[in-house]
Amino acid sequence: MPRLIRTLVVLSLSFALSACMSAEVQRYPTSADYPAGTMERVAFQAGGRPWRLSALRTPRAAPWKVVVITGTPSWSEYWAPTLAALPERFTMIVADRPGFALSEPAEAVGSISDQADALAPLLDAAPGQKVILVGQSYGAPIASLMAARHPDKVQALVLMSAFFGERGATARRLTSLGGMVRPMLPRDLKNSIAEVRGQAPQLPAARAALVGLPQPVVVLHDDADTFVPVASARALAAGRGKAPTLMIETPGGDHFLNACCVPALIGALERAAGMVGD
Repeated sequence: MPRLIRTLVVLSLSFALSACMSAEVQRYPTSADYPAGTMERVAFQAGGRPWRLSALRTPRAAPWKVVVITGTPSWSEYWAPTLAALPERFTMIVADRPGFALSEPAEAVGSISDQADALAPLLDAAPGQKVILVGQSYGAPIASLMAARHPDKVQALVLMSAFFGERGATARRLTSLGGMVRPMLPRDLKNSIAEVRGQAPQLPAARAALVGLPQPVVVLHDDADTFVPVASARALAAGRGKAPTLMIETPGGDHFLNACCVPALIGALERAAGMVGD
């Protein structure tokens, strides 16, 4: 009987965590909710790896290309509201990172360095086009490495709700619960827990890359974020010293500014473009 009770408890916790995290992608519109031609799904070959990766993009030419490196779990569909609202002078592509959604491989890719290499083909731009790289949450350290490795391809970096290891109350609760039930979770949530658990030893290199970037950096964070405390974003911005950096704090939103607070995110893109110069 005790074994049965433990099994039932684990199953209940697994269901609760899956429902909680999956709800984040379901509470906002996805690509299917917008008119045909607003956005499209494409596939591309990962850099240096035999993986096919999936991405959602706006199918138009524009002076600015916005490349988004998402958080964890990595669901590009969660960016549909931003893709639909993007001004015409921006085009955007958002990938499902390796190990998530429609992208290969099936298992987690815990190395943020490998992730940075795999996603590097996204930085290829049309002649004369400028690139703004966005790193969301767990994707922020990955984007920092990408910007450092490809300074000729990235004109500006936006760190949105950046997660460099500092967990707020909600993140602590979810990762603790996830650790208890991880073997029974769906693939994406299981891979997400694996990523977060293996991130810490890799962060010094990502922080060093961020500090040394010559490109302008915009740090965008909500002051009520319960996943990642805003104090950590302030520290990231301050750590850049005299390098071109702008800290923007948004009020009344949450960790997922790409869905709850699209105007604030678009404003950050505009500020980043202004720091580079049109």
